[in-house]
Parts: sequence; C-alpha cells; structure tokens
Amino acid sequence: MTDPRQADPRTADPRLPYLAELERKALWLSTWMIHNANHVRPNHDGMKVGGHQASSASLATIMTALYFGVLRPEDRVAVKPHAGPVFHALQYLAGRQTREKLENFRGFGGVQSYPSRTKDTDDVDFSTGSVGLGVAQTLFGSLVRDYVRAHGWGLDRPEGRMVALLGDAEMDEGNIFEALMEGWKHGLRKTWWIIDYNRQSLDAVIREGLYSRFEEIFRSFGWDVVVLKYGSLMDAAFAEAGGARLRAWIDTAPNQLYAALTFQGGAAWRRRLTQDLADDADALALIDRRTDDQLAELMGNLGGHDLVNLLKAFEGADNDRPTVFIAYTVKGYGLPLAGHKDNHSGLLTPAQTELFRESRGVPVGQEWEPFAGARLPEAELRRFIDRAPFFREGPRLRDAARLPVPQDFPCPRQPTLSTQAGFGMILNDLARSDAPITERIVTTSPDVTVSTNLGGWVNRRGLFAREELRDLFRAERIPSTFTWDFSAQGQHIELGIAEMNLFLLLSGLGLSHRLFGERLIPIGTLYDPFIARGLDALNYACYQDARFIIAATPSGVTLAPEGGAHQSIGTPLIGLSQPGLASYEPAFVDELSAIMAHALDYVQRDGEAGGSVYLRLSTRGLEQPRRTLSTELTDAIVAGAYWLREPGPNCEVVVAYTGAVAAEAIEAVGRMAEDRRDVGLLAVTSADRLHAGWSAAQGARERWQRGAESHVEALLGRLPRHCGLVTVIDGHPATLGWLGAVHGHRTRALGVDRFGQTGTVADLYRHFGIDARGIVAAAQGLSPERPIRQLSLVAG
Repeated sequence: MTDPRQADPRTADPRLPYLAELERKALWLSTWMIHNANHVRPNHDGMKVGGHQASSASLATIMTALYFGVLRPEDRVAVKPHAGPVFHALQYLAGRQTREKLENFRGFGGVQSYPSRTKDTDDVDFSTGSVGLGVAQTLFGSLVRDYVRAHGWGLDRPEGRMVALLGDAEMDEGNIFEALMEGWKHGLRKTWWIIDYNRQSLDAVIREGLYSRFEEIFRSFGWDVVVLKYGSLMDAAFAEAGGARLRAWIDTAPNQLYAALTFQGGAAWRRRLTQDLADDADALALIDRRTDDQLAELMGNLGGHDLVNLLKAFEGADNDRPTVFIAYTVKGYGLPLAGHKDNHSGLLTPAQTELFRESRGVPVGQEWEPFAGARLPEAELRRFIDRAPFFREGPRLRDAARLPVPQDFPCPRQPTLSTQAGFGMILNDLARSDAPITERIVTTSPDVTVSTNLGGWVNRRGLFAREELRDLFRAERIPSTFTWDFSAQGQHIELGIAEMNLFLLLSGLGLSHRLFGERLIPIGTLYDPFIARGLDALNYACYQDARFIIAATPSGVTLAPEGGAHQSIGTPLIGLSQPGLASYEPAFVDELSAIMAHALDYVQRDGEAGGSVYLRLSTRGLEQPRRTLSTELTDAIVAGAYWLREPGPNCEVVVAYTGAVAAEAIEAVGRMAEDRRDVGLLAVTSADRLHAGWSAAQGARERWQRGAESHVEALLGRLPRHCGLVTVIDGHPATLGWLGAVHGHRTRALGVDRFGQTGTVADLYRHFGIDARGIVAAAQGLSPERPIRQLSLVAG
C-alpha cells in the first residue's frame, strides 16, 4: 500500500499548484485586510469587522477555482456577502483592484464590506449584502438573458451562466423559494447556485440533515443537484482498508461534533476516532498511519475545500440545466477559529495574525505585496492569471446606446379619465408605434396585468415565453377581451403574485445594458399598497442602479370599497425617501403623459442624472383640463409642481395638492376665494422631485453658489410671509408637510395617517378630512381673522 504521507492525489491537473498558491494568497490577503481594518486602522467608532473572517475563509477554495479556473468573461456572479474580502483579494491578485482600496477596507472610499456594483471599482456583477436577494437576482438575470437572446439581440456574444455563491443559512430567506417557483415556470437555464454548506449560521450550528431537504427542494423544481461532500484526500482514504468505516463515521457525525473536533485539531480527532472506531482494526490502522497534522488535514478535506473535486464537479456540469452544488465546508477553514460556533463574530488576535503571517512565509513589511511568500515564482503565477479565461478579455462592463423618445408622445383626450386608465391608453398607443424604443419596452406584473390596465399593451405585443403557446380560448372561438398568446417575441413577462419577484425581475431587466450590452426599458405594475411587500428588493434594485419604471395603482383610501388592507398610506414617503427612484403622483392624464415621456428618457441617463421612476396612480376618474401643454408647463410638471391657479400679490392661502384629491382642492379654492384674497392652487406632481431640488439648492448655496435656487423655492418665493399653506394628499401628510419650511410659511398638512375602512370615496375623504370641507376648515384655521362664509355650505 502506498504511504499516504508520500502520495497526494491532488497533483494530476497542471493547474492545481497555481490554484493552490492563489488560494493561499487570497486567504492571506483577505485575513490581512480584516486585521488592518480592526487593529491597524480601526474604525473611529470602535466597531469591529465581524462575520467576514470565518465566512470568507470557508469560500476561498471555491472562489479560487471559479475565478481562475472555471468562469468565462460572459459569466455573471453574485458573491456571498461575507465573502467580500476574498473576492476583492482575488481581484487584487488579477490586477483589477488597488492596494489603496484594500488597505481602506470598510473605510470611506475603500472596498465595501459587501460587493457593490456602484460603490466598488473592481469587477462586481451583482451587489450583495441583503441576504438572499443576490442569489435570486442571478435567477432573474438568467431569465433576462434568455429574453434578450430570444428577441435576436446580443447573439454575437457568447451565452454566459448566472452563478450565485450563498451560505446554507442564507437559504432561510423566503424570497429564494419564491424565485425558484418563477424559475420553474419560465424554464430556467444555465444557472449555478453554490451553497457554502458550512453548517453554521450567525448564531448557531444548523439543524442536522438540512442538505437532504435542499436536495429534495431543488430536484422538485427541476434542478440538477451535485453534492460535494468529500475531498480527494478523503476519497483516497476511503479506498484504503477501513476507509468505508471512516466514511460511515463522517456521514453520521453530528454537525456540532464535527465542528468542535475541527476547532480542536488533530489530537482531538485522533482521540475521538480511536474511541469510536475501536472495534475496527483496519480503520484504526488508517488513522495511525497519519500524523496529527495529516489527520486534521484529512478530516478537514471536505468537498468545498478540495480543488481536485471542485474542478471536476464544475467542469462536469457542462449543460444548460440549472444546477445547485451543495459544497461541504468548514467555516473559518485554514484559520485558528475554524469550526468554533462563535466564529461568525470572531476575529484573529494580533498574535494569531502574526503566526498566520509566519506560516504563509510573508516577510514583515510585505504584507500587501500580491505574491510575497509565494512558493511558486511570481512570473509563473502572473502568466497563469493572464491566461485565466475570466480575466483574459479585460473589463466586462457593457453598455448600450440610448433610445430616442418619440416627439409625438401619446396623450389620451377624454372628458373624464383616471390616471390608471390613461397609463394603459398611453402604453396601448405606444404598442401601435414602430418607434425603436417600443421594441425595447418590456412589461411585467405579479398576476395583476389586467387590473392595472396593461391588457391593451399585452394584446398587441404578446406574452413572452421561449416556447410558443397559443391562447386556447381564442382558438376555440370563445369571446374574450384579452388575447394571451405566448411567444419568443412577446414583450410582457407574467409573474406569480409575489412582489419580491417583481422587483428582482425589474432589477435584472434594468441592468440588461450593463450585463448583456442590450438596453431594455422595463415597466412593472402592481397594487400600490403592496410595494411594501417587495420593499427590500426594490431598495436592492435601486442600490444596484438598475433602471425601470413602476406604475403602482390603485392607491390610497381612494380605493374606498376595498377597505384598509388595500389602501396605501405610506407609499408616498417611500417615493420621497428611496434613493435612485424619482416618484410622481399626477392628477391628470396630460401630466402623466409628460411624466412618462420624461421617464422613458430618464431611465436611460447615466449616473446621478438618471434613475428609476415610480408612478403612483389612481382609479378615480377626474374631469380633465382642456389645454395644450407648453414646453414651460411640461418642464414644471416634470420638476414637480406648477400653479393651477396663480396666487395674487396679497395671497392669504395656498392649497397644494397631489394626485386624486385634485377635485376637492379645486372645489375648496373656489369656495374660499370669496373670503380670502388671491387664493393660490399649487398642483404638486412630485413631492420627491421638489424636495430633491430644494435639498440640492441648499447644499449648493452652502458651497458658496449663491445664485442656486430650486423649483419649489421659485414657486413659493412670491408668496407673502403671512400666507398660509394647506397641503392635501391621499397618503401620509408628511409627504407635503415640509413645504412650509421652504420659506417659513405656516402650514396645515392634511392626509391619511391611519388605516381606512370600506365606504364610498366621499365617506372616506370626509372621515380623514381631505374633502373640500376639510380643506376649507384647515384654511380657516390658518387665518381665523375673518370667517369663510362658504365653509358651512361645502359638500359633506
């Protein structure tokens, strides 16, 4: 029998020595980054960098195999959040990251704690951090890739895989399972999820047998499952006499026991195995042939730490099927805290880091040198990296040309119309158009396509599926308003009723120009109160700088008969506060038309000049103004507000309204004009744009740009100081309540700040004080010197 101390099965592949060396360097550099952040350049608030050290170590081997052996430039990867240090270390070794940024890990301008598309300067495909979302993003990214290619775009570029690295505890996130369902529905392809099965969560060791549940779940959704439990050293040991008994012990060992013995080391392994295998002479001999260090190496040689078996598994999955790899690992592998149940928040001490440095052969003062202490010549390692397929083609970030918005943009004209109906008409008119931008619009909705007025668009543009499916109702000549034909050329992607999936799909569609070099204009619809269901995914999409349009309808207590469960209150504040999202709530359809034309351009602008757009719409029909929008008025609508009734020089009251309460605001101004001088009526189409402009102008003046003035400052600057403001919205009153702070005007903010109930619109408006009488009463309260005689006559 060959002496295991002389034989090493990990020598056949010529890449292995180089990969092993790069893994050693990545683990060292990531450890040094964390040490530097905690002990050399600690955060000013004293907060330690926990979580990263152990989690990074457990994925170092897998990530090295991927980035330097398996991945291609067209592949896109979502990195496990806590593996960020290893990711940045690998990028540094490849020449894609700077030493300055590594040294400033978690500092201002340095590499981020979690990989970020917008904040990091190295090659991040998907931002991660909010656990579970980056994982699901790869699934929807795969569906977007298929959509793009099915439409005949980007076929000159190779078709890449979508890859996610995730922790086993991350699989507790519900959005992952919601995404799996959509992947099954849409025929998911070329997607890899690699589960770092280290059997430790943030607070504990996970339940026994969880891997088998994972297997069952993924197989039921049509995925291939590859379990990477044993490394090549284990495979060789299992082939020895007594190896089958050792394997059986490994398979039945409780997670906590395995972790504890790993932490204690070779001597502890020997004591326990000698005790448990005492009745098997061959197994005892197998153990005795190994030193303590060799025994610890053997028992730690799980599949996720073995380059031989990792490469074999990854390169063996050469097909289009979605595949999950369950890779057994040790959390903190290679570090003194490996296996300890407290290692998520654990950190190496300076003394431990010093010993680790010595073990890696890194000279003092050369800690940041990429190849200091390497056992192979630096020139050979650099040549190997230069030949790695993933890095061979240079930067992988793509872009696409902007598409012009038609000059004759649709604007429906009807005496009475709701913004929701107007939205559907505008899209229906666009569907008739042959403008280039129309071909790139893709709509999606979580099972509310018809009830959010997308039916006309879908009738004309069809539903997307890679395989054609005809509408059987139509084929059977059964009358129906809608035609649901699926084809590869369809431009609507129908989703199940899960808002997390909606925002993750919009995020994927809105990154198409960056990921695949093909621009799409995504438009998603949902019920306004249910934005909160997908808020984490919406925030994640904006953080990634994905570009899309949300049309949320119906909104507010204006959806009166549905009751409080379906009446949104705080969504205007989401629009006001969410970075990367411009929020609008028009009252009239011509305003909506101007805003949509702007939005189609805005989502294509680079950097902070653009972003995504949120349209808060209503089912309430309003009498439409008879007017033609001038360029000046259009610009004011887009900027956030305009005077529907100009205030006079002695104005005592201004009513500022947003959205569906326009009729009540107009009626109230008419009622009070007889007893209040020069009453003004301000139509606010976007509290968000007004507030953003005001904040920017204040900041500019603080930087000595004295002439800076925002749109809202110009609008309200003409009002006398004694003028009062009444603001009104079918939503939280804080949305507009800040207007009085612009120039110090007394303000009464009306709105909805508690749950509604069923009733008519008039009932609920009266209940919340946002009807005409409530507006007049608020005006009376701001200027009580003279009574408003019409107050008692106002409807309600």
